[in-house]
Amino acid sequence: MTNNPSSFPAGVALTHLDGQGEAHMVDVAAKASTVREAVAEALVAMQPQTLTSLEAGNAPKGDVLGTARIAGIMAAKQTAHLIPLCHPLPIQKVEVQIVPDAALPGYRIQARVKTKAETGVEMEALTAASVAALTLYDMAKGLEKSIEIRSVRLLSKTGGKSGDYRAEV
Repeated sequence: MTNNPSSFPAGVALTHLDGQGEAHMVDVAAKASTVREAVAEALVAMQPQTLTSLEAGNAPKGDVLGTARIAGIMAAKQTAHLIPLCHPLPIQKVEVQIVPDAALPGYRIQARVKTKAETGVEMEALTAASVAALTLYDMAKGLEKSIEIRSVRLLSKTGGKSGDYRAEV
């Protein structure tokens, strides 16, 4: 596979590749600073008895959900240090919700990130949801090693040149 942008389908522009197909950080200096928000989700599936134990607060490592929530918030703020071409952003709001879902069974993690900047916060929201899910696994692995992290995805984003996006349910 080639990195040459001319080999991609017509109309597809990969903004992190320059004219020679080399990775680079996108120049956003000329873009307007606007309010942008993104929401991402991660699903964490487990055995029903593990979910029951976590909901009852019976985890060997303590406050599983509180720790996962804080880890997600911290991760959003560190995204530019983790993802090589992400811009460091002035994040105004990070919210991580972890809700039990008996149908999985497990938890739905939703991370909402908001900024006023020249570029979006999709990666920050995805990072927050991912790290919250990883932390939930770490905190609960004493109860079950087969916990699965599934379907990390962007649910929505608002603001910016590309407009709004909402995932199909």
